[in-house]
Amino acid sequence: MADHGMRVSTAPVEFGDVPPAPSEVLVVVPALNESGSVAAVVRGIREAVPDALCLVIDDGSTDGTAEIARAAGARVLSLPFNLGVGGAMRTGFRFARDHGYRVVVQVDADGQHDPRDIARLVGRLGDADIVIGSRFAGGASYDVRGPRRWAMRVLAWAVGRLARRRLTDVTSGFKAAGPRAVALFAHTFPAEYLGDTVEALVIAARAGLQVEEVAVDMRERQAGRPSHHPVRATVYLLRAGIAFLLATLQPRVPIESASA
Repeated sequence: MADHGMRVSTAPVEFGDVPPAPSEVLVVVPALNESGSVAAVVRGIREAVPDALCLVIDDGSTDGTAEIARAAGARVLSLPFNLGVGGAMRTGFRFARDHGYRVVVQVDADGQHDPRDIARLVGRLGDADIVIGSRFAGGASYDVRGPRRWAMRVLAWAVGRLARRRLTDVTSGFKAAGPRAVALFAHTFPAEYLGDTVEALVIAARAGLQVEEVAVDMRERQAGRPSHHPVRATVYLLRAGIAFLLATLQPRVPIESASA
């Protein structure tokens, strides 16, 4: 549940010419039955950002995901049952808060996100509190057509209005969160279905945090089956629209004094 007594500073984060130290970066990988891809993802993260900690949140897997991730060099936290990406990410943000990590980067366990883009996302945190790896911004080549694309555009427009920023990809699972976002999400990150994308951005925007985007390319899923059949994808995005509306009805998290 959200702690609506939370207070977080909205004063700009000044990294200047010195970005957060790599040792202050936590890369969180929510994983549910991703035994076929998680090892490659962990190895890619460790190669791309060797001084960051790779934390795999095993979200109730039954296929050995935790053991494989640990053998590949990740720190692993295993949840007793499946909570969904939102619950896994809230666990990651609380781990970051409790262990002094100022930056949290979310990376999917299916191998579609390129870990080499992590540094680019983190590098933009001097200008923003949350940086989204967008599949549609700039020169990104990801292509979606039909009802799914129109739904994604409407969602991006709606969230962008709240954030007072043009956004193109509010359902991306590839994001970097700076110190104020980490402090906020450790208390308020929604664990409900779709909370990790649209609802989390609504909470952040209504709290006054700054959201930016960086263009990234998506890779082919390395194992398993894609979760987005065209029909299921459309239903998913309709549900995301409902999640957006519900999120705007929740009490705004007040932000006054620093707690990061």
